[in-house]
Amino acid sequence: MESCAECGAPAGPRSCGELFDVLLALDHSRRAPWGPLHGVSVSCFLLQHPSRLPDDGATAREILHAYLEGGLDEVNRLVGRARRGNSHRVRGRPSPGVRDPALPHRDAPRSRFSVTVHDVAVDGTFPSPDFTDRVKAWAAATVDAWR
Repeated sequence: MESCAECGAPAGPRSCGELFDVLLALDHSRRAPWGPLHGVSVSCFLLQHPSRLPDDGATAREILHAYLEGGLDEVNRLVGRARRGNSHRVRGRPSPGVRDPALPHRDAPRSRFSVTVHDVAVDGTFPSPDFTDRVKAWAAATVDAWR
């Protein structure tokens, strides 16, 4: 197995996609520390693997900026505003979030990511000790690479 074509992570026993599936299972358990960081983890992974992005990645970037600037409280406020903005009562109005128009569409800065899903996984199990710190480093590395 060669390094990941999208994030540049060195080859390991599991692919990025396989590790992401493990992380999603932990996230969906809704237990700390994984569950509360679901949106942040998904945003990091998608921005580092842009072929999986459902859009231009602006929402994922907003989530990472909110997390790095204000922690989970800020992410929860952002998600809450987005949910309210997606309500059938306000359809047609502009989204309450601020979009970053400078985001290049699906052109990830390959091999510039100093932290990838492999680093966060440690031994492939995403151990809970220091998980939050590893995700914060992952978010910072992702945002930094997209600058």
